[in-house]
Amino acid sequence: MDSVASFLIQVLNGLQYGLLLFLVASGLTLIFGIMGVINLAHGSFYMIGAYLAWSLASQFNSLLAAIVVGVVLSVGLGLLLERLLIRHFYHRDHLYQVLLTYGLILIFEQLRSIIWGDDVQGVKVPELFNHSIPLTDTLSYPVYRLVISAACILIALGMHWLIRHTRLGMMIRAGAHNREMTEAMGINIRLLFALVFALGTALAAFAGMLAAPVSSVYPNMGSQVLIICFVVVVIGGIGSVKGALVAALLIGLADTFGQVYVPELAGMVVYLLMAAVLIFRPEGLFRKT
Repeated sequence: MDSVASFLIQVLNGLQYGLLLFLVASGLTLIFGIMGVINLAHGSFYMIGAYLAWSLASQFNSLLAAIVVGVVLSVGLGLLLERLLIRHFYHRDHLYQVLLTYGLILIFEQLRSIIWGDDVQGVKVPELFNHSIPLTDTLSYPVYRLVISAACILIALGMHWLIRHTRLGMMIRAGAHNREMTEAMGINIRLLFALVFALGTALAAFAGMLAAPVSSVYPNMGSQVLIICFVVVVIGGIGSVKGALVAALLIGLADTFGQVYVPELAGMVVYLLMAAVLIFRPEGLFRKT
């Protein structure tokens, strides 16, 4: 019985990790696939979200309030960055985008050090979710991890509805396929791109806020998640939100079970999965949204 419960726990952990990756990677694939911008600073938004959760939760004495305020701030940050910096690099070579966004990583890390310091911080799990569901006499599963998974699923469903069933989603899909024709039809492509960048920023920050109570808050945490999110984008297919979801779940399960059953190869499992997918599907699992 314990072995079955232990397997179930690993499945739940893998799904929860994969869904969190999806939140970050979906924003990255939207920005890369629709705007054509390689944003190396995307992981920094994840880090900023985590630090906002830590600092705002202590002020409001509520993680939920911290998340609401943090999402609003991250949307504002995304709009500001797009207006001041990103929009000037849409038609430039990707090398310029890489240099710009790498510079943003350094700036954000220095600002993080100045504002919040360099210590590892912890965010308290809300009392309502600070308990576990017993699976056996000796094994249980934290409720907060289930809350994270549920929140990610709701966001995924909301994104599907937004992209497939709204006018804004129709414009996003049009801009992804042919931005010149979209602009010729009278759609304000600059405003559309600004909204997409702000949405991507908010998704990454929201993921950082959700993850803060279970992964702690520490310097350079964005760099680790950025690499794995690029793997998600490559496997899922550049510009495909559905592909990002499927790839993130595959990576979450592969990484979790790899660390449990083949720990000596755990660091390779995700990249072996990427190599296997690219051999048979060089364009990724799915096409653009």
